[in-house]
Amino acid sequence: MNVIDIHHNGDHIKLAKWLLFTAAVIQGILLSSLAWGADEQGDKGYQFPKAADFALFDANGKQWSLESTAGKPVVIHFWATWCPYCKKLQPGLERLRQTYQDTDLEMIAISFREDKGAQPQSVLKSRGIEIQTLINGDSVADLYGVKGTPTTVFINRSGEVVWVTQVSDPDSPKLAQAMEYILTP
Repeated sequence: MNVIDIHHNGDHIKLAKWLLFTAAVIQGILLSSLAWGADEQGDKGYQFPKAADFALFDANGKQWSLESTAGKPVVIHFWATWCPYCKKLQPGLERLRQTYQDTDLEMIAISFREDKGAQPQSVLKSRGIEIQTLINGDSVADLYGVKGTPTTVFINRSGEVVWVTQVSDPDSPKLAQAMEYILTP
């Protein structure tokens, strides 16, 4: 029986939907692998999306904006004080921050979806993490399409988002690879 000849009880509609779904999945996999391949191999021919500009304040009322980092590599760590996976990841991010502290790297944390009375900067400090934290970051998390914690965004010197991850393994080699990639002039 030819696949196209299936017409019994709406099976042709189910088959067509299945074929469309399968084609969409394959296309998504191919596009994802192309984008990651460009990141991994440093292919400058791939056009990454531009990072959306924003401004937020830290707990001391000091404003920080993405615009102020023009030309610098940036890592944005979206997190919440109640998130155990964030707590697990943060020592790895702190090690990377320390490793590259003599570069022009900007690493910022954005606290969002916090419980009332949360003190994100104090929580990080108590964990031995010196990454500056911006507060009330729900609107920026929405702007970046962040669905969960932790989410870490890597932005290159051209202001392009080259990798977004929910990795929580502080020793993941992908974190160091992404860092090297965004630090490359």
